[in-house]
Amino acid sequence: MKGKGFVFCLVLLLLPYLSWSQGLRKPVWAGKFYQAQPQILSHQIDQWLKQAEYKSHPLSQLKVLIAPHAGYVYSGKVAARAYRQVQNENFDTVVIIGPSHHFGFRGGSIYPKGSYISPLGTVDIDQELAEVLSKSTGFGFVPNAHAKEHSIEVQIPFVQKTLPDATIIPVVMGIPSPSSIRALAEGLAALDASKKILVVVSTDMSHYLSKKQASQRDHSTIRLIVSKDIRKLENRFFNKENIMCGGAGVVSALRYAVTRGRTHVDLLCYRDSSSAGGPESQVVGYMSAAVYVNRVEPEFCLSQTEKQELLDLARQSIQSYIKEKKIIFTQPQNEILNANRGAFVTLKSKGKLRGCIGFIEPVAPLCQTVAKAAVYAAFRDQRFPPLTALELQGLQIEISVLTKPEKVTDISEIEVGKHGLIISKGQKQGLLLPQVAKEYNWSKEMFLGQTCIKAGLPRDAWKKGADICVFEALVFH
Repeated sequence: MKGKGFVFCLVLLLLPYLSWSQGLRKPVWAGKFYQAQPQILSHQIDQWLKQAEYKSHPLSQLKVLIAPHAGYVYSGKVAARAYRQVQNENFDTVVIIGPSHHFGFRGGSIYPKGSYISPLGTVDIDQELAEVLSKSTGFGFVPNAHAKEHSIEVQIPFVQKTLPDATIIPVVMGIPSPSSIRALAEGLAALDASKKILVVVSTDMSHYLSKKQASQRDHSTIRLIVSKDIRKLENRFFNKENIMCGGAGVVSALRYAVTRGRTHVDLLCYRDSSSAGGPESQVVGYMSAAVYVNRVEPEFCLSQTEKQELLDLARQSIQSYIKEKKIIFTQPQNEILNANRGAFVTLKSKGKLRGCIGFIEPVAPLCQTVAKAAVYAAFRDQRFPPLTALELQGLQIEISVLTKPEKVTDISEIEVGKHGLIISKGQKQGLLLPQVAKEYNWSKEMFLGQTCIKAGLPRDAWKKGADICVFEALVFH
């Protein structure tokens, strides 16, 4: 009997170790940060989700949620605004990225296998993808990083309520570095190729400023997030400015999202701890947001007949202007030629540039845009004298039909030969078509520098706060 009692006591002593070795991470903050009673917790989250606004984005794919990780009494309603957006979605795996509050280490830690347990039940780790992410990032498993970390734990009940069939990959970010942030962004992109992935970034905003100071600081940070200004956001984070405790995860997630396609960020909610009764002299800010990537649209194309019709239209417009000094617009029956598109017309004589002017934004039908751009290139390009009738016979016409410009925040998004550039700062703006970089065999940096010069800016203005936009072009002659 004594022997059996000894064995029983030994098993009790070993239970925490056995649970940990099997990957069962039990709740630490239930009853402190959120309700420990399952029924109360479930009802509370249901009510918050019911009250939260759902925003439909039918032409976009949800890639990232940003949600706070304070006690639910302070930030639960803000978090619910984020999770409300996934109730009509279906994701295979949720990658939850949170900062380390309780254990100092470098890089990141990925929970490899097993389950996370909350009062609402158990959610399994996606062991296969966790291993893929670990290999691609170089992050191992640091048990102490997960043992008491609340930034991951408080997200679990919301995931269970909104995506009950999803698995998770918990990632705790330690002392961050530019290399670890980039590694995580690239690792997330690698996962995205195999399953439908949702990334949840767990972060609070500024800490312990006055309500007025916090609002100013947080809205400045939010503007950087919404505009996807990754460089400024990263600089502020590494300068240890009081902006976000989970800044490394936010920057990684934005870097990941912009590699997936044209991205936009939807701010869902902002509050601070004073709204739940905390003192206004020292508040913590909370924000929720959703990051979307535009769904792939059918590639714009024109038939040979349509291309020739536009080339003929450009030449006829120039001829008409020489005779009548006015632009004559025609109305083709073709719907594609009547759709609003930006376009440039480039004129060459004996192989040399003779004029190039166009319109960036799709504000007029393509046929009208081409007609107007052709006339302006022939007669209003200030680099050349107006075209004469004698030059018409040997005139070469090239048309570039543009996609809508999209702002980029990292030059890694730019593909030389595929993208044209628009660089602007203040009242100055310069544009170069994608074929220009290819023609001169420019590197990415040379292309950026030449576009700055075209704008009348210093060659390195793209490094110093100038806005960079990219577009694509369908080019024919």
